[in-house]
Amino acid sequence: MADNDEGNPSGAEQRGASSRRGFLAGATLGAALASAGIYELIDQIAPPPKRLAAPTGKPLPPEQYAIPKSRLIMDNGSGVASSTGTIPVLIPPMHNHVITAKLKIPANVKSLQEAQHHLESVIKGLEMQFPPPPSGLGVVVSWGLPYFHHYIPRLGKASSFFKAGTRYPEYLPVDLITSKQRGHTVYALQDARTFPSDQPPAGFGAVRLEQNDVAVLLRSDSLDNIMAGTNALFGTERNQAGSLFKVTSIRRGFTGGGHTGKQSLASKLALAAKIPGAKSIPIHSPVFLGFTTTIKSAESSTPVSNLETLPGWTDQWPNGYFRYGTVMPLSHLFQDLAAWYGSGGEGPRDFPTYADRVQAMYRPGLSLSAGTVTASPPVETETDVDHDVQKYRAYGHNGSMQPTNRLQKETTSNYGHRYPATTPISNRGDFATLDNPFYYTSDPTGDHYSSRKAAGLHFLIFVPTTETFNRVRLAMDGHYPDGKTVSVSPRSPDAGLNSVVYTTHRQNYLIPPRVHRSFPLAEFLA
Repeated sequence: MADNDEGNPSGAEQRGASSRRGFLAGATLGAALASAGIYELIDQIAPPPKRLAAPTGKPLPPEQYAIPKSRLIMDNGSGVASSTGTIPVLIPPMHNHVITAKLKIPANVKSLQEAQHHLESVIKGLEMQFPPPPSGLGVVVSWGLPYFHHYIPRLGKASSFFKAGTRYPEYLPVDLITSKQRGHTVYALQDARTFPSDQPPAGFGAVRLEQNDVAVLLRSDSLDNIMAGTNALFGTERNQAGSLFKVTSIRRGFTGGGHTGKQSLASKLALAAKIPGAKSIPIHSPVFLGFTTTIKSAESSTPVSNLETLPGWTDQWPNGYFRYGTVMPLSHLFQDLAAWYGSGGEGPRDFPTYADRVQAMYRPGLSLSAGTVTASPPVETETDVDHDVQKYRAYGHNGSMQPTNRLQKETTSNYGHRYPATTPISNRGDFATLDNPFYYTSDPTGDHYSSRKAAGLHFLIFVPTTETFNRVRLAMDGHYPDGKTVSVSPRSPDAGLNSVVYTTHRQNYLIPPRVHRSFPLAEFLA
């Protein structure tokens, strides 16, 4: 899963009426904001990794989503840092939480501009209290199309960015590549869509394409820091920002812990939650499906994922309002570990051996030493994928997406940096979860909430445009931009790992630059 991947259905009985009634009776929003449930175990069972201290007084990067001092280890293939390791692996923050919300304020100039100042003051207070992530606290504020559509219908003031009177959506970043291909204007932020392999669990209904105004991503090695940030942003006291928002979901999760040679969080927490298939998770795997997902060669450096970095991708170079911003698709998926590991249960056993899982994750024909958790096979082209399908009647998850998630030729960025062919375009931020599907939801019936734990993934990724994600996600199903479709059913066990992941929710968000993170464009209303 080193490239872009979205990825046990818990069964309809896990979302029954009794569970929903229990939720409604006992888990108020206030209680959900104040407690982290099973995730409180993390700081007890896994000490945070040692990090280089962030330099004091140094300005934060203009990109909200950047992690200034991400740790890099050399992995020996087992998922463990070693002096003899040969694979560079990024170690992301251990705790990752996303809170989605709709706005509670009136859609008028005064209310929006007051809210803009209020939210920015609270976030700056957190930045003064905590150093940047991973050891401190990262706050990433992203905005959905409903915010722009409803709250910013027209810009009343002229600026160096926009003419007075500019209307929604004309102030949003333009996807120049897709606009040229389709012969009309396509914006970098688009509504979420479904894909050929999308399949929610039985009884769930269609994938929920959400319409939240805002999503806040909090990241840290410290749960205490995350909870302090949650309280400041969504608490209801005067110096907090909760009066601005109606929280729709709280999504908690984690990653890592195994690179020190100890049992990983994915293994420990899945066993603690009695998840079917948990006993088969490799002891050092950072996520449930058993393979390292943050190999450095598969992650873009922060600027590549920006709206403005790659020449000709959007109109934000050189002086766009959203320069240093990016697009963040956000999804939730269940993962059927019993089917993936062939370890019992009533469901199908699609991948009964380790070799089967290697070939589904990476590519058919690939052989790894038994027990390998971290691998970095050569990057595949579309021709390679087609060859695999012709020879094996199957394709691998990672390999299928690489032709669309990598630069196809050497590229000099707008900043003058040369990126070789096969440089990744996306930057991942997804994390494992035991939410079913969320830790808290304001709509437990519609979201099929259950208090019973389930293995899943809160998938999020940073990309220059929505269509960048769409192309990669379609490639995961064997559909390519040149019109070619491979002859493998996208829900088949021959289509990577698609048969064991079940999508439930999806929405796309725009992450503005740090300077415009709080109620973007409200300053231009009149």
